[in-house]
Amino acid sequence: MNQALPDDALAGLRLQVMWTRLISVVEEAAQALMRTAFSTTVRDAGDLSAAVFDTQGRLIAEAVTGTPGHVNSMAEGVKHFLARFPAATMEEGDHYITNDPWLTAGHLHDITVVSPVVMDGRVVGLLGCCCHQLDIGGLGQGPDGRSIYEEGLQIPLLQLASRGRINETLLAVLKQNVRTPLQVEGDVLSYIASNDTGARRLKAMLREFGQRDLDALGDYILAQSLRATRERIAALPRGSWHSALTIDGYDRPITLRATLTISEDLVTVDYAGTDGAVPQGINVVLNYCRAYTVFGLKCLISPEVPNNHGALLPFVVTAPEGSILNAQRPSPVAARHVIGQMLPDVVLGCLDQALPGRVPAEGSSCLWSVQLRGRVAGSAAATFDTVFFNSGGAGARSGQDGLDATAFPSGVRAMPVEVSEHSAPIVIWRKELRADSGGSGEHRGGLGQTVEVGTRDGSAFEVLAMYERVDMPARGRSGGGDGAPGVVRLSSGAAMRAKGLQGIPAGERLVLELPGGAGLGDGLLRDRGLVAAEVAAGVLSAEVAEREYGFFG
Repeated sequence: MNQALPDDALAGLRLQVMWTRLISVVEEAAQALMRTAFSTTVRDAGDLSAAVFDTQGRLIAEAVTGTPGHVNSMAEGVKHFLARFPAATMEEGDHYITNDPWLTAGHLHDITVVSPVVMDGRVVGLLGCCCHQLDIGGLGQGPDGRSIYEEGLQIPLLQLASRGRINETLLAVLKQNVRTPLQVEGDVLSYIASNDTGARRLKAMLREFGQRDLDALGDYILAQSLRATRERIAALPRGSWHSALTIDGYDRPITLRATLTISEDLVTVDYAGTDGAVPQGINVVLNYCRAYTVFGLKCLISPEVPNNHGALLPFVVTAPEGSILNAQRPSPVAARHVIGQMLPDVVLGCLDQALPGRVPAEGSSCLWSVQLRGRVAGSAAATFDTVFFNSGGAGARSGQDGLDATAFPSGVRAMPVEVSEHSAPIVIWRKELRADSGGSGEHRGGLGQTVEVGTRDGSAFEVLAMYERVDMPARGRSGGGDGAPGVVRLSSGAAMRAKGLQGIPAGERLVLELPGGAGLGDGLLRDRGLVAAEVAAGVLSAEVAEREYGFFG
């Protein structure tokens, strides 16, 4: 005989079903964005975020597709939209926009669009998306700018559309200031399409479940996530731990220092002692610093808890004003990912002391974006501006090797070679795993890759270099070896700088040897069969196998 569930159990089950549906709603918004975007960074690489918020600006649910730098920054940024445009003043068909680095995702190339969800004449929630633009004018996405004013067009908090009517004046100003106006316009309109798709699905879901707004569901999701996160923190050891990471920097090394403190229901990270902001565009705003710091913490402490306002509350991040992790206006910030994507390695260095044996080794971490410019053959005026993403190796993990050529922590995908070659007059001559680049260990670091690119006709072109782990490779843990450092050079062998706008002469190609992840544990303990298989596959040379693993074939 079936026994009926009590009312409170039925209510809880109903809320769980709605929670799952909400994830599918916002994921559909993300997929709509990818299907309508003009740029390959969004369409093919997924360099975006899409999320739903309540009328207080609290993040309720995020799409599975997206990056922590975008969504965790947007988790704070939507509150700024509401401060400027209160929910009570919003109407159906309104859309709002900004790329202010200090309010949202840390540099001008990321545009955020927020839109109200209106039911029965009331705003019941908000849809938001944040995406990377290939171009926003100025010097472009590189570290060469000396202030935010040189890095491109700044869009303050503005109304992008009112009652469904696009702000054509804003679009005209935007298109006039970029090198790829058609692509930028198409992308901005795709953000509206994404939010509209999410809004339609959200309203249909609420009506299906007989809900007038998101309030009850949002409160339930946030309370459950907060409780689950606090339970994970309560199981951790109490105390404070310190870590430091020195990276290449622009023209001198930069040291990032962190103190991590775990209390009964709170984890704090304080970056006091970190080096100051620099004149070049690798500075990080606090919002972006917080985004990648919390992502690193959640990966180890509460990876299974959905990411939302409740799950983020128990993590507090501070950095001194004027430091490279809390740069103030008008500091240049275009290449802020160079620093920001290293932050999980910093906090994992602290957690390795608190939770020995559970933390992966350091990885290449910083995404290696190949941003190229040049002239189109046969045209006196036409130029091209393109970018494609590449990743080095991830650090070895407890009980497992590191992942080869994997974008951790950014999570973006590499664009297909064919797509990159179709979008610009370039040829990617090589894109292959880099042998011997993973740090040795009982568990090997992930392999980097080698990328070689040139123009179709061999003409000169430029690269906006913004690469890390060239001078300071990923460090091994527990006796594991360091990953191989990165290399930036011409096909002739001439060395190039790892950062800054540089020219590739006619007849030459750009060659990037991406860094490998570091190893974990003593290499002499590595399984002999794995070593033999890697030598046979050509990803490990016999010389390195003998030196690092004592393997003689």
